[in-house]
Amino acid sequence: MNLPAWVWPATIGGFCVVLAFDFYLVARNPRAPSFKECVAWVSFYVGLAVLFGIGLLVLSGPAHGGEFFAGWITEYSLSVDNLFVFLLIMSRFRVPYEYRQKVLLVGIVLALLMRGVFIAAGAEAVSRFDWLFYVFGAFLVYTAWKLIGHEEEEAEFSENVALRAIRRVLPTTDTYHGARLTVHHGRRMVTPMLIVMVAIGTTDLLFALDSIPAIFGLTKEPYLVFTANAFALMGLRQLFFLVGGLLDRLVYLSKGLSVLLAFIGVKLVLEALHHDGVSWAPRIPILVSLGVILGTLAVTTVLSLLKSARDARSAAAAEKAEVSEPVEG
Repeated sequence: MNLPAWVWPATIGGFCVVLAFDFYLVARNPRAPSFKECVAWVSFYVGLAVLFGIGLLVLSGPAHGGEFFAGWITEYSLSVDNLFVFLLIMSRFRVPYEYRQKVLLVGIVLALLMRGVFIAAGAEAVSRFDWLFYVFGAFLVYTAWKLIGHEEEEAEFSENVALRAIRRVLPTTDTYHGARLTVHHGRRMVTPMLIVMVAIGTTDLLFALDSIPAIFGLTKEPYLVFTANAFALMGLRQLFFLVGGLLDRLVYLSKGLSVLLAFIGVKLVLEALHHDGVSWAPRIPILVSLGVILGTLAVTTVLSLLKSARDARSAAAAEKAEVSEPVEG
């Protein structure tokens, strides 16, 4: 993409304005958002992403527009799976409900900043070392295999290296003090509010280890990689409250994501082989990739909801039979 010099600053500035307004609303009235409010905000962010993608289709052509939509949908679907871990973090740190919006928003901003650095480094690396696409492809296939073979078990949150380092260096209070990040008790101390924000941000960066290579498998344009990630992350706060109760019903989500990661990994390897002159290795068109992504997510969602409904009916029938069973006298 041949972008004018002003496009990057204008894009980043636009994201900053939207996030600043979002942060102002959260700071002014800390509370758990209503369902209607969450639907409105998620629709707003999705609408922004769709308008941005349509603009790319018109101004840059169907190839770049299709790459953005494929990358954004992939990142968004991977982010939905990450919400379950965010829920675990919130529960682990016992974050008051009225402050969870702020925690998520600040954590997402931290994640976006760190992903920006990650994307810049990745774009520079892949532009210099073509063989990295083989590494990315193999890593995605391996990640997909781990997801497919993963036994269903209760997930637990374990603190990462960055979080443990902060706990060792900074004195931390045992209780929350409203939404404050630091307090003064004889000396300056940080509150659990800051710790949980760092936990959200750094944990999301760990998730980027598979999501960033995945989107590089769909587009090599750093601008599209960054904007797809930004649009996927910006709406996570409201999506967290909107689908919190739905996550348990999406029982096949991880399996669907494993199919997507495997497909993109194979696509990366095939395109790297094609670039290196291997005649039998095809290039997979972006429209085919977009179709596979949308189709996989649709099938995964439908099968998950059908299984959840079937399990609910079975549980209700079993409970009814137990209640109606005659008591021996």
